[in-house]
Amino acid sequence: MTSEIQDYSHKRYNILTGEWVLVSPHRAKRPWQGQEESNVPNERPSYDANCFLCSGNTRANEAVNPNYQHVFIFTNDFSALQKNSKQFKIEDGLFQAQSEQGICKVVCFSPDHSKSLAELPIDDILHVVTVWQQEYINLGKLDTINYVQIFENKGAIMGCSNPHPHGQIWSQSSLPNEVIKKDTHQLEYFKTAKTSLLSDYLQQELIAKERVIFENEHFVILVPFWAIWPFETMIIPKAHQSSIQDLSQDESLHFAEAISIITKAYDRIFNCAFPYSSGIHQAPTNNKNNEHWHWHMSFYPPLLRSATIKKFMVGYEMFGSPQRDITAESASSLLKELIEFT
Repeated sequence: MTSEIQDYSHKRYNILTGEWVLVSPHRAKRPWQGQEESNVPNERPSYDANCFLCSGNTRANEAVNPNYQHVFIFTNDFSALQKNSKQFKIEDGLFQAQSEQGICKVVCFSPDHSKSLAELPIDDILHVVTVWQQEYINLGKLDTINYVQIFENKGAIMGCSNPHPHGQIWSQSSLPNEVIKKDTHQLEYFKTAKTSLLSDYLQQELIAKERVIFENEHFVILVPFWAIWPFETMIIPKAHQSSIQDLSQDESLHFAEAISIITKAYDRIFNCAFPYSSGIHQAPTNNKNNEHWHWHMSFYPPLLRSATIKKFMVGYEMFGSPQRDITAESASSLLKELIEFT
């Protein structure tokens, strides 16, 4: 890339969504007098008698958790989507609404209350990956489910209501907004190029090497060229696969390794339990030919300058388009330095 892209304001195109992000590298030098979050030491016991997600404890709805040893999954006691929602449609002039059915689940990654994904052994993360695969397959088989969204919110700063290591799975009858964008752009590219959009993008990134921070036999971790969040990353499979259902046992293990690598690196950036929202975007389960899909996992961390200063998506971001100060290249350079192999 030319030096201009590291010094002057410009915008970058997101090939998956068709949207632009404003990049302002010169603003990284501005003084900060805004809000700083409190940095609470991340010291938790391995078991908390008051935690609704710990092994053997009673949840808010009086259900009792089993004495699980690895991963525990259950239907969310306060689901955002209802399995048996009444079917209806409203079209009254410019007022439009329609019913939405779905199933929401909670996935406890470990019985150890004190451990995040970054602190779990790779074999334990593999248990999580296996459950994700099973749930994607089983939920996707239901007639009322056309998309399965796997995600995790880590840290109170990301709205996580319980510190126990866990993620969620929301499955629903329609495709969410972000998925519709990615479905559209991947399909348009596939029709013309006859290859997957992310396969070709990944090859270009591997040649450039500016934003790649780690790769193993089956996966690449990189800061996408169009990244919005300060230390945003993607895990992309080298093989063209439409969903995690396509993963072999060996590929699943390498995926678990990639998750371990990036979450550990995050915790080293500001020497804290690094908060983020992560999610897997993959093919819909709508019984259509979704070979144009190339699944990937994204991490959106909000921290910007320290463990107590985060990026706020306000003002121009709300009314114009996303904006970032540090470039994707400088973020990937720092993350690369923090990668350790165990």
